[in-house]
Amino acid sequence: MSIMKLLYFPNKKLRNIAKSIKNINNKIKLLASNMLKIMYSYNAIGLAATQIGINKRIIVIDITIKKNNPLILINPEIIKFDKSKIDSKEGCLSIPIKQQYFILRYNKITIKAQNLMNKNIELEANNLLSFCIQHEIDHLNGILFIDYLSNLKYQRIYDKINKFNQKIIFLKKQNYIK
Repeated sequence: MSIMKLLYFPNKKLRNIAKSIKNINNKIKLLASNMLKIMYSYNAIGLAATQIGINKRIIVIDITIKKNNPLILINPEIIKFDKSKIDSKEGCLSIPIKQQYFILRYNKITIKAQNLMNKNIELEANNLLSFCIQHEIDHLNGILFIDYLSNLKYQRIYDKINKFNQKIIFLKKQNYIK
C-alpha cells in the first residue's frame, strides 16, 4: 500500500461519501493498521478513511490516554441516539489550523458496525466516544465539523486556511520546505 497522506480542507475529496466495505480482507486489515499509525502519529483520537483519500467506510478511534485500546469500525451506522445533545469541543486533523469549536452532538448513541473479524457488533457510546464516533461518521458522509458552524465562523476558518496555504506555497517556492 502506498504512503497515505492526510488530506486538508478545502480538498474536495473530503466531501466524498465513502462506499461500504463488502469484503473484510487483508487489504482492509492493512488499511486499518496504517490508519492507526497515522492517527497515533498525530496524537489524535480518531481518523476516517476519507481523511487519507480512501473512499471506504472505515474509522479508527482511540480515546485512551495511553493510546492502547483502538476501536476499528467498518461500515459504522448510528442506529439509536439519545434525544439530548450537548456541546462537544472539537478540532479536526483535516483542518490545517489548530481551531476548536463547540458543536452540538448527541451525548449517547448506539451504533452497529463490523469489526476486523467480520463480526457484526453493536456498541453503545456516550460522552467523548460518542462525539468522536459521530465526528468520524460525518467524515464518511462528506461532512466536516466546520459545516455545523455559523457562516461567519466558517468564513473565518476558510480565510485563515487560505492564508496558511499561501504561506506554505511561499515557503516551498523559497525552498524552505519540500
